[in-house]
Amino acid sequence: MSKKNVIVSNVSEGHDNPIAELVQVACQFDSDIMLESDNRRINAKSIMGIMAFNPSDGMSVDIVTEGADEEAALDAIEKFLVCE
Repeated sequence: MSKKNVIVSNVSEGHDNPIAELVQVACQFDSDIMLESDNRRINAKSIMGIMAFNPSDGMSVDIVTEGADEEAALDAIEKFLVCE
């Protein structure tokens, strides 16, 4: 299991449809990818979960990945959320 805390920044400015694009990034990996914030934990591969979670600028999010490609998944989700 890998875990990292990030502060969301410029997601709405850096992406045309950030919710759908985040799910697409997550679905490229076999690992389980969870996002946690304020006692909420959602599956990053669930579009309904991401819509309810609504990652927005300034939000502190823990990315938790587990599986064969967990490090690559963690890096990809981090880059998406901080718009690198």
